Amino acid sequence: MVFVSDSLLLQIALNLLGFVVGLALGIFSYIGFKNTGSPTLFRLNISFFSIGIGFGVVGFGVMIESFVLNYSQVDSWIQTLGIGIQTVGYFFIAFSHGIKSFFPKSRYFKSIIMPLFIIPGNSLEHIIRSISFILLVYGTIETIMSYMENRKRSTIFVAAGLGLLALGEFLGWYSVVFPKSILYFVSLSTKIAGLGALFIPISQVPLRGGMKLGGSV
Repeated sequence: MVFVSDSLLLQIALNLLGFVVGLALGIFSYIGFKNTGSPTLFRLNISFFSIGIGFGVVGFGVMIESFVLNYSQVDSWIQTLGIGIQTVGYFFIAFSHGIKSFFPKSRYFKSIIMPLFIIPGNSLEHIIRSISFILLVYGTIETIMSYMENRKRSTIFVAAGLGLLALGEFLGWYSVVFPKSILYFVSLSTKIAGLGALFIPISQVPLRGGMKLGGSV
């Protein structure tokens, strides 16, 4: 049997934890949708299930290749596929804010995000993480703006959750640039912390009724 390193075990554990938290958020969103019929909760249901499944694809994929197939090295496509599925979830989060265009109109903001796409040696995972980061930053900014209007405490948790997810994807992007570094595990931990922050307001949806990322509907 191929020896499985501690780092690989940690990768599996963190991804499976993200899988469980993502599915839990999806279940609460679905219950809220069934109780209220809110289209926003329906989109969040898809979003969180996608994020959870993305974590699961990586976690179970690495587990199968390491323990069942006895591969000495995990295929990179597993990571890319998992991140891609998570990005679908991030799109629905941004769409819940009524996203009007994929790229911001501000030239200053473009000057910040475009280098994410033009650094030499781009991989598909690199590009997908860049898209995820942009979508999450959009959602974070919109949520902060919403908080400035309604001053609801639940909005703070949503903004913090989306911000941590964005930071996690940014660190994940750097882990592609600098492979075999601790950044990948910090990225996973940060994203799970972001889902944990989102769990606080989302878990109350079935009790209080529908909500959108910035507050009540």
